[in-house]
Amino acid sequence: MAISESEFVKEKKILRKVQKLLEETLSSLGEDVIEDEEGLTEFKKMMWENSSSFDAAESQQVMAATALEADKFFRKRDYFRRLCKIKNKPYFASIVFKDEKGEIFNIYMSLTYLKDKDSNNILFDWRSPICSLFYDFETGPCSYVAPGGIISGELKRKRQYKIENNKLLGVFDNSLNISDEVLQEVLAQESSDRMRQVVNTIQQEQNKVIRDLDNDNLIVQGIAGSGKTTVALHRIAFLLYRIKNLNSNNILIFSPNNIFTEYISDVLPSLGEDNTLQTTFSDYLEAFITEYYGVESFTDFISRYYSYNEPNPELVEYKQSDGIIEDLDNYLNNYINNCKFTSSFHEGEIHYIEKDEINKMLHYKYDRLPLFERVNEIAEKLCSNNYKGKRTKVKTYLKLLYENSNFKKDYQSIMKDFYLSDYCKIKLSEKTINSFIYKNVINYEDALIFAYIKGRLEGFIYESTIKQVIVDEAQDYNRLQYIIINQIFKKADFTILGDINQNINPYYQYKSLEDLKDLFKGETKYLELLKTYRSSPEIIEYTNKILNLNHVNAVRKNTNKPVIIRKGIEELKDKLLEDINNLQSNYKSTAIITKDNREAEYIYDLLKDKIDISLVDATTKGFSKELIIIPAYVAKGLEFDSVIIYNDRNNSYKKNERNLLYVACTRCQHELYIYN
Repeated sequence: MAISESEFVKEKKILRKVQKLLEETLSSLGEDVIEDEEGLTEFKKMMWENSSSFDAAESQQVMAATALEADKFFRKRDYFRRLCKIKNKPYFASIVFKDEKGEIFNIYMSLTYLKDKDSNNILFDWRSPICSLFYDFETGPCSYVAPGGIISGELKRKRQYKIENNKLLGVFDNSLNISDEVLQEVLAQESSDRMRQVVNTIQQEQNKVIRDLDNDNLIVQGIAGSGKTTVALHRIAFLLYRIKNLNSNNILIFSPNNIFTEYISDVLPSLGEDNTLQTTFSDYLEAFITEYYGVESFTDFISRYYSYNEPNPELVEYKQSDGIIEDLDNYLNNYINNCKFTSSFHEGEIHYIEKDEINKMLHYKYDRLPLFERVNEIAEKLCSNNYKGKRTKVKTYLKLLYENSNFKKDYQSIMKDFYLSDYCKIKLSEKTINSFIYKNVINYEDALIFAYIKGRLEGFIYESTIKQVIVDEAQDYNRLQYIIINQIFKKADFTILGDINQNINPYYQYKSLEDLKDLFKGETKYLELLKTYRSSPEIIEYTNKILNLNHVNAVRKNTNKPVIIRKGIEELKDKLLEDINNLQSNYKSTAIITKDNREAEYIYDLLKDKIDISLVDATTKGFSKELIIIPAYVAKGLEFDSVIIYNDRNNSYKKNERNLLYVACTRCQHELYIYN
């Protein structure tokens, strides 16, 4: 509810005081940053010019001193940048908290902190412990976890502010949840080309995910529009604030595709943090599998199914299944156990290598290592014994070891042997096996198996610098992928976010994402996000029917815009143009979402001469959301003001493709049209 006029006047005075302090701080800090940058440059130059006169110990001291000075400079510069971001909107909320001793604290919340000349906090970073009260409690008894323990007291007031260009436009008090008026205003905004930060409207269930520090890993099941990705990005910002020595380069996000990576690229910078490392699982496979010219993307893998271009879906389903993991493990364990050096050999005229000795190394001394790493260790050991570690002989020993063994480092042959063995549950002809193994670009489902075989036999590339891994659209990853990810990031903690109702992988289904809990080390907690903030109640009512859902809670108010069904359209082009013009006159972004790439190209060719429209596929990076055509499996994670769902009457969504239709429809915020 709005506050009284006298309270509004008080708040305007407070805003002016904060603005004045902020301007003074920026002016002073800006001068310091310039001076520090010049000083750091001079310091580095001096150290470099005198480096030849330093001994080893002095050189280490110089390097440490340089690093320390650089760290101080970058911290000050980054803080200056964060203050610049809040210059026109210094804060967004405040709380009044009374502790058990009766002391009252008036806390103004911002994207960063601001102190006065006496080092008193005037603005508090939204991630600080006391600010959790704003998100987690109604007015009344409350508590928060501070570094020194639990602080209890009473939340006297919760207040939100609408500030634009340093002008106070509105102030709202709410004793319960974050002001519905503010939230509805945010939800009513038209979607932008990129995702935005939402610190002023984070909800209680979202805040539990964002601020969780008690568990090593989180698995989050969130319905469509519940803000999973937004929550993940705000969680990253929170972890960067709260975990010592954690920086953006220690965090990796697995995104569904490159379009999505571009879409979320503004959120962390808007929160004052650098963007983290990002990749797709397809990109990882491409980097790890060097034996092929390329790896099929997940999107193309999915497209094969929905375009009915997959000749053997039963085989693909087996390759994607949990069962094949056990089959592969049994085969590989047997393969490794039967590997041996078959004969002794001479290296040069002097050195005789006894097969029994090197077999002991292979199966006992180095058995903790992957098979081919064991061979490398044996070669190193032989160099150490016979050439005092001279590495020029390592290649010679490796060649001799493999020449005198019953195995070789040929993953394609090993993979083929698995499919020919009794361990494989599906019997295939050698011709069929060769058709998917010996090709230039390996299929996505085969790349997963190839990567697992390669990782088991030579070791996965261990990424020791990554401490936090975020997996978005988690339902589209099968169990084998999570096993691989765990092997790559052995010391990382995980935040896994997805929605089993939005699974577009037709070959693999989860009953619950909670089934993943046993895969992760340490404490793992399963949470659910059950409110949707994206779509109107009318759209949610329609999408619920697609999957027979009834648990979706809509937060948006009714728009009185029913879902429009278009059937049997004779003049398709004219009707599409009419609907597009109508939607564009009311909304900023409109998407035509098709079932597959072929239909997207068809509609694009139909309309491109009449209207300014963009065709988007999985390879697209930058694009405007004003008017696009996009396949459903590429649109995952995106949202649009209005959506037209199109599929050809001869290419309708089948019963087992309902999830894809659900994904397409739930991209829409305000107005949805269904063609065919």
